[in-house]
Amino acid sequence: MKKQKIAISLDKELLDAVDSKVDGSIIRSRSQAVEFFLRKGLQEQSISTAVLLIKGEQQGILLKEFNGSSLIKKQLDFFSGSGIKTVYIVTQHSRNINSLLAEIEKAAINVEIIEKDIKGNAKALDAIKGKLKDNFIVMSGDTYNDFDLRKMVKKHLETGKLGTIGLMSRDKPSDYGNAVLDGDLIIDFQEKPKQATSHIVNAGIYIFKKEVFELFENAGSIERDVLTKLARIKQLVGYFTMGEYRHFG
Repeated sequence: MKKQKIAISLDKELLDAVDSKVDGSIIRSRSQAVEFFLRKGLQEQSISTAVLLIKGEQQGILLKEFNGSSLIKKQLDFFSGSGIKTVYIVTQHSRNINSLLAEIEKAAINVEIIEKDIKGNAKALDAIKGKLKDNFIVMSGDTYNDFDLRKMVKKHLETGKLGTIGLMSRDKPSDYGNAVLDGDLIIDFQEKPKQATSHIVNAGIYIFKKEVFELFENAGSIERDVLTKLARIKQLVGYFTMGEYRHFG
């Protein structure tokens, strides 16, 4: 999108505060700092968009019966009940696509299937960034989460970080992405390490600001390439989901 140049006047104290936020990494210039905090001040205190990422060969998982209905219906009900208005399912074409389309027609929420012949969930998400405005939720399509998503959204908006990750505790943490926390701040994240450093693991659900796409260059995996980078620059916070979790992959 083409940006318009404008002239504004600020008192020195406010201008110094803006300049203090220029870190050369996430915020690289005075104009970017002004735009960043203006967007932050104007954004709505809610999130209405979610993305489900699933490989084409795994679409059958979404159609499996789970607690009396299909997994995809459970996922869409979870989002709808949490105030989400639009869900994008990013996947590849497969023999199950027509069955999946028939299933989402029953949903009481706006759902769009986007087929992208791309390997890597980071690349798949980056391919639809033009559809994503402000903050958005991302969930792995082969997982089921049931917790208070509104509280996670509230925390994400209050902390102001680029990313928030759902967390849980597991006895075998090396089977999952592994997080090390300092309070709520994630200071280290490793995807399925051989030697886990904590029992706190990834629940497969994230909330991101639109600006996170600046870190997607050359990224193939959200977990290995994006979350690790966010932790390194102290822009990732954790939220314990404290609810039901199932992984079907």
